[in-house]
Amino acid sequence: MIDSLASDEAAVYLDEVDIHLNPKISCDWMNRGKQKQLITPGQNTKRYLCGALDNRSGQMTWVAGEKKNSLLFIETLRALLRAYPQAKRIHVILDNFRIHDSKATRVAVGSLAGRIVLHFLPPYCPEENRIERVWLDLHASVTRNHRCAAIEELINEVICWLKTRNRRTARQAA
Repeated sequence: MIDSLASDEAAVYLDEVDIHLNPKISCDWMNRGKQKQLITPGQNTKRYLCGALDNRSGQMTWVAGEKKNSLLFIETLRALLRAYPQAKRIHVILDNFRIHDSKATRVAVGSLAGRIVLHFLPPYCPEENRIERVWLDLHASVTRNHRCAAIEELINEVICWLKTRNRRTARQAA
């Protein structure tokens, strides 16, 4: 499908990512004799992003929310319609997470007059969804070993990272 994509159509890889206030702990470089201090708020708070990676440009479109549910997914589909106003059709490649095929999702997709087409990947093959690599980079760059005391601060850092990534990707394409 991607190889034969018409010029007036778009294809995106879509997935959700969990952002936890409690930092993911992993290896980190420190000067000899110095130990990095990590804030552990104790009470974990979560937020979620649903993002879409453009197959051609590498640009990201995303929506943040407090719950990972059908409403977050549907709002991302609406964001895609705003991001691709000229596209005759937007092909969305995604996994089989239940919110992608809920009753509310089916109603929403049905109301979009065929502009959004969902393409489900086979079960258990995250390596086929190219956005997974973006989420790995996001965790490595922002959420691992972070020092944010509030979830809003962490989400702001995540969004800043995504915007910077989009600018860098646009410069590389130019």
